[in-house]
Amino acid sequence: MKEDLVKLHHARSQKDFPGLNLEEGEYVELDIHRAPLGVGFIWGLAFLAIGILVIAVSMMIGNYGIIRTANLNPTAVSYLYLIIFILFGVTILAAVIATRVYKSNRLVISNNRLFHYQALSLFSKSTNVIDLSSIEDVSYRQANIIDLLFHIGTIRLSTVGDETTYTFKYANIPKSELDSITHIVHIAKDNAGK
Repeated sequence: MKEDLVKLHHARSQKDFPGLNLEEGEYVELDIHRAPLGVGFIWGLAFLAIGILVIAVSMMIGNYGIIRTANLNPTAVSYLYLIIFILFGVTILAAVIATRVYKSNRLVISNNRLFHYQALSLFSKSTNVIDLSSIEDVSYRQANIIDLLFHIGTIRLSTVGDETTYTFKYANIPKSELDSITHIVHIAKDNAGK
């Protein structure tokens, strides 16, 4: 009965996580993403920059704007509008890229291993696969008032031997995630000892 349940979990995990190279009998138990607050922060900054651009444009084209008082020729005005349009596009593009990079960071925990996906930019990505039985310490930290108010924090995992520490910042509700990870790690260590 238990083997049938493991096969069912394994098949479901392969369907839901096609990019993972799961071993026979391995299935995903946790999929931890970054908190949505970071996406809101990214787009808040983008809209602030767009607001500044809108104010700058209104100062240029009003009745007493820079364009009318400086008597700029039409070619100069066209270039000025082109620069503003490009700045607007770059702001939106930067927000889209930052959102994609932010959402690319995640932890996927199976019954045997932990997959740590980390992206620093569109072109800088890494994946660490850690055997759960080699994890020595699991902890979390909430470092400021925003972390406490929005229930986000940093999950920290230390391994045995080379003492490598893996951190996952901006985890949503890290206390409950910590309890789940700790439980999964203890089960994996018990199963490895058998």
